[in-house]
This record gives sequence, C-alpha cells and structure tokens, in this order.
Amino acid sequence: RHHDRFRCFSEQSRAGPLFAICVKRWSVPQPSKTFKTHGEQIALLRCRGMQINDVSYARRVLERVNYYRFSGYWYSFRQLDSDGRHRLDVFVDGTNFTDVAALYDFDERLRSAVFDCLTPVELALKAMLGHELGRLDPLVHLRPALLGAGARQKRSAAKPSQQYQMRLDRYNKELSFSREDFVKHHQRKYGGQLPIWAAVEVMDWGSLAYLYRLSPIAVCDVIAARMKLTAAQLGSWIRALNIVRNYSAHHARMFNRVYTLKPRLPKVETHPELAAAKKALNRCFGQLTLIQYLLTVLGIGDRTLLPRTLSTYPDIPALPISHMGTPKDWQTLPLWQSWTP
Repeated sequence: RHHDRFRCFSEQSRAGPLFAICVKRWSVPQPSKTFKTHGEQIALLRCRGMQINDVSYARRVLERVNYYRFSGYWYSFRQLDSDGRHRLDVFVDGTNFTDVAALYDFDERLRSAVFDCLTPVELALKAMLGHELGRLDPLVHLRPALLGAGARQKRSAAKPSQQYQMRLDRYNKELSFSREDFVKHHQRKYGGQLPIWAAVEVMDWGSLAYLYRLSPIAVCDVIAARMKLTAAQLGSWIRALNIVRNYSAHHARMFNRVYTLKPRLPKVETHPELAAAKKALNRCFGQLTLIQYLLTVLGIGDRTLLPRTLSTYPDIPALPISHMGTPKDWQTLPLWQSWTP
C-alpha cells in the first residue's frame, strides 16, 4: 500500500493531478459485495421496483436458482439511463417476478431442446467424417500428409502444421480420458491406434470442427453436399453451432443472447427456407433455424421439438419473442411448419 501511494505521489509531481487519480483508482480494488440472504434479495428487488406478490414462491425460486444467475433474466427489464447506453438498478414499470421466472423456465426448456436436437446432428457428422476419411486410410487422422493443406506446414508435403498438432494434442487428451470399452480393446490389441471411424467417437464437437477443417477438400465437399451446402458454408455452421451446443450443455442463457459468430449462408434464391435466418443470424432464432434446417435436410431427429418449445415462449409485453430475433409469422415459415399447435 505504501508503495502504491508513493507511486501516485511521484506520478502526480511529473504528470499532474489527473494522472495521479487514474493510477490511484487502478491500484485500489473495489470492495467485494456483501452477502444477502434470500429474504434480503427479495427486499432489494422490491426496493428497485420489481413486483413480487408471492414472497414464498420467490423464495423457492431463489433457493433453486442462484440470484446472480437469475439476474441475467431480469437484466432486460432494467431501465436505461438518459443516453440509452447503460442499465440502471431500477426496473421498468410493471416488471413482475413471475415473468422473470417464466423466462427462466422457458430458457431451461430451450436449452434442453437445443441439446436434444444437436445430438443427432453431431452423431451424423461423426458418421460421415469417419466414413469418408476412412476411405483414404484407417489412420488418416494420424497422418497429416493424407489430410488437407491446413494439416501441413507451407511448402511441406508431410511436416505437420501447428493447427494439426493442436488438434492431435486435443485428440490424445480426449483418448486418455475415455473409459469406453472399445478404446481399451484397441489399446490392448492395436497399440492404442484407433481407426478414424472409431476415433471420431471419442471426439467432442470442437474436435470434429478441427477435423473437418483439416480434412481434404474433396471429403468436405462430399459431406457438405449431403446438406446442400458448400464446404466453406458447412465449416462455418459447424463452428457456430459448436458455441450454441456449449451454451446448451453448460446451462448458459440462450434466448436473448447475441451470437457473435455468424455462419455463412447460401443464396436465398437456392435456399429460400433460410431467408429468415439471414435476418437474425446473431440472434437465437437464426441459430435455431440452422439446426432446424440440418434436421430437415438430413431427415434426422425430432423436427417438432424446437417449434413446440418456441411456442411456449411466455406472453410478456415488455419482452416479446422478437427479442430472440423471431419474426411474428415464424410458425408459417417452411422449416417451422412441421408442427401445428
């Protein structure tokens, strides 16, 4: 502390008072927030303008949902400052605890539905990559010379690239963590070298994205063609949906999140069913439309699950379903007509 104060004084003498204040603020951390019981949390929310008619219900919710986690769902109900850039610690008129809880419950259903819908997509990717790469060599994933150009250093026919080495390290780590019987079988009988059609089964979605990126372009073309996409388009979808999958698997808020990784879309003339996604690629509905498209074009999974889940969005005038990027006529769109309420 004495050293920080001396530094501030020294900088003040050379650079003026303003610089000294900046250094002092940077040097001294903010005190930690104080602990609050569930009752105190409820009182604070009421003080800030949230309507809580049933205190017992609010307490039960906060006992099962962390207050800090729950705050992400009332964030959009907080008033904006005069510049419209920052949220205040005061709620807009009419904010109700039951509405916030309904949003949370909807998001919970949405996460579960997204995970269930992405599972067959992930398994299909594993099947296609394992089969198409297996045509080249059973151990193609361990031989960068047989993979795409990205797996090798520039001006080298076989020397692995840094990207390939990262993927290999990740794969070896996944292999060491696996407790699957088929892994033990290959370790005993084949020295631990799994053929590609078995290796994909220990890879997570992120590793599949790496593998696709490092695959020969001819393999990527074959797989992408099955989804009526180009290789580059499918690669961008795999990367984007990896983030969506992680949000669903790790219980992150999804419904009104901004998705910064935008996948490439084919032209509307050839894929009119994806027109709605183009307008909302950075919103939840755009990402959900990609999933719905893959389920439809591959003929896998339950294509009614996402429409059924979306139809349960709570009726909250202050936060309509459009906050997800969802258009008013979403139920009439081609990819979303597979379920009728």
